[in-house]
Amino acid sequence: MNFARKGIAALLWLTVSAAAMAAFPDKPVKVVIGFPAGGPLDQHARLLTDRLQAVLGQPVIVDYKPGAGGSVGAEAVAKSAPDGYTLMLANTGVAVINGALYAKLPYNTLRDFTPIARTAMQPLALLVTPKLPVTSLRQFIDYARARPGQINYGSAGNGGISHLVPEMFKSATGLYMVHIPYRGSAPAFTDLMGGQVQFMAESIPQAANYHKQGKVRALAVTSAARNPALPDVPTVIEAGIKGFEVVGFYGFLAPAGTPKDVVARLSDAFRQVLTSPEVRERMVSQGADPAFLGSEDFARFLASETPRWDQAVKASGAKMD
Repeated sequence: MNFARKGIAALLWLTVSAAAMAAFPDKPVKVVIGFPAGGPLDQHARLLTDRLQAVLGQPVIVDYKPGAGGSVGAEAVAKSAPDGYTLMLANTGVAVINGALYAKLPYNTLRDFTPIARTAMQPLALLVTPKLPVTSLRQFIDYARARPGQINYGSAGNGGISHLVPEMFKSATGLYMVHIPYRGSAPAFTDLMGGQVQFMAESIPQAANYHKQGKVRALAVTSAARNPALPDVPTVIEAGIKGFEVVGFYGFLAPAGTPKDVVARLSDAFRQVLTSPEVRERMVSQGADPAFLGSEDFARFLASETPRWDQAVKASGAKMD
């Protein structure tokens, strides 16, 4: 009799659970961003959330929790209920750089999160000041090699992607350049245009804009294929640096332990959103290439990206408290 009662109870629990999963979502979904409003992550989120709401049938709310390079927001999501109603939009820094950069990080991406979907890749352009007598990446490499320690490169700050990509480039070419960190990309660009720094890696939209105005010179892009915004600019690989493909990415994560059915529902929702030609066109205009990966593929991608960025951080010597 007890056995029968337990069997009935188990069946009822499974029925209720199945109904709950089928109903997901039945309330608003929150997307946490670990940076202030108005930045690139916010633009990416806003681009996707309107259509995501239509697919899910529930409001999608963007919540800003800035601080510590995105770590404050990431910690909040990691500690949230694993029910699919709280997600994080992460960039390369939050997902795979911070682990090597911060001595005491309150989360571990591979342990504390369930990947939902990668939504975009973000290539960079390698730029020089127009004051340099070079018009190709190969010419720049020869020029810099003949002047070890005399070439300065600017970045938006220590440990960010605009710092680490030049470090990867230095490792690939054997160049000795000096890092000059700034508080954001705007002052770094100002000094690049003025010739106070000679080299920089920056996201495509801003780079393409200044390149077309003749204020900086784009020598190469870091993706495997040329970028539509800079169609005449070769890739680093085309310029002769074999295997050099380094791009940032955007992706959505949920707390570890989120049910597989919920993960699948959310992942498929992002897949549907990214099939929209309008979304894809607007994403490219923001400097990101639509690049969907589902949950399992995104998990494998994160596992492969983490060690290469760890190595870049160690080579740079960057550390944050």
